Amino acid sequence: MRTIDLRGRALSRDELLKLVPRAAVNAEIAVERVRPLVADVAARGEAALRDQAREFDRVDGHLLRVPSESIADALRNCPPAVEAALRELIERLRLGSSAQVPEEQVTRFANGAVIRQRWQPVSRVGLYAPGGKAAYPSSVVMNAIAAQTAGVPSLALASPAQADNAGLPHPAVLWAAALCGIEEVYAIGGAGAIAAFAHGVPAIGLDAVDVVTGPGNVFVAAAKRVVTGLVGIDAEAGTTEILVIADASAEAGFVAADLISQAEHDEAAASVLVTDSEELAQRVAAEIASRAAATRHAGRVAEALSGPQSGIVLVDDLREAARVSNAYGPEHLEIQTRDDAAVLAEITDAGAIFVGGYTPVSLGDYLAGSNHVLPTGGTARFASGLGAHTFLRPQQIVSYDRAALRDVEEPLRALAEAEGLPAHADAVSARFETGKKSS
Repeated sequence: MRTIDLRGRALSRDELLKLVPRAAVNAEIAVERVRPLVADVAARGEAALRDQAREFDRVDGHLLRVPSESIADALRNCPPAVEAALRELIERLRLGSSAQVPEEQVTRFANGAVIRQRWQPVSRVGLYAPGGKAAYPSSVVMNAIAAQTAGVPSLALASPAQADNAGLPHPAVLWAAALCGIEEVYAIGGAGAIAAFAHGVPAIGLDAVDVVTGPGNVFVAAAKRVVTGLVGIDAEAGTTEILVIADASAEAGFVAADLISQAEHDEAAASVLVTDSEELAQRVAAEIASRAAATRHAGRVAEALSGPQSGIVLVDDLREAARVSNAYGPEHLEIQTRDDAAVLAEITDAGAIFVGGYTPVSLGDYLAGSNHVLPTGGTARFASGLGAHTFLRPQQIVSYDRAALRDVEEPLRALAEAEGLPAHADAVSARFETGKKSS
């Protein structure tokens, strides 16, 4: 891992943004590549999806809509330990997600003047599960349970057809679908799946959705950008990233293991250590050298850790470490210091925060009860992770009676006249013309 030494430098936030490790990704190139794929699905539906399956997934002649019996059969073949773990994840996530559903609030300005704030779920959601380097049943659960907890009545799931699974999605994806009670599943991958969700494909019974969520590669993220506005999306999620703030008190082996754990996702994954201890940095580097070579995906890990998106950042103190982290806006932030609470108080921008040496990011990936679908690429500076709230829309319900409206007639007219919209005020005054008594 390369080292970036920021000690002794008074840097502005903008300067930090330019100096923190970051992958070089040109999203616009991906957008231009997927735009015709999305348009083709919108125009030709099933035929376009089959063409794309042949080209990208090397699958032909398969059922695009997965039969319900195939979903049930897959679960019967799920290893018992994995099924038990998925059930535990589902139970914990339902509890964690329920805290994200706000209660209805009522505001009373005066007698007869009331605003109710309610949170209404969207009607239909399309969930995407990738099927490239690995299958992620946990991601299926994260998306599905959040939507279900919000009260979404209709869910559809899409995941790429697998040539070695008779054109069905990966078995692990089907395990999760069965356990979450998802009955509408499609063997469709990549940009085509996002397009199918956004435009609908009547020939296979796929109705358009209101919101599309779920992780994927850069082309899935680009397809989400293309359909934004036609449907809502969770985020343009990119490859995973972890930033660890640690001082000399941290256990170097813990830090190294956590950096490696995220690097095994993808060659473009980002692993960053920010520390005020040069001695800890050296110990972590030594631990990585011994541990990374022994991990199953050693080649992938080595490429990710040596890339421009990863590195060790040296700073003068932990307050500056927090500034670096906030500028980076990490998807996953770990804090392993003598005073974790003090560091946490300085943090404003992060997708999810893992506090203490015994709270690794991998806990959040699986069984913490938190959601692991999080903002990447610095978007944590303005976006949040997936949750029940992703599928909810706040709606204000306004109810005034005659007396309450009369109380605001005069100031309302003053504002309407100031804006050159007198008919707005007349709409209020009309209710008080002689003989009008409607309440």
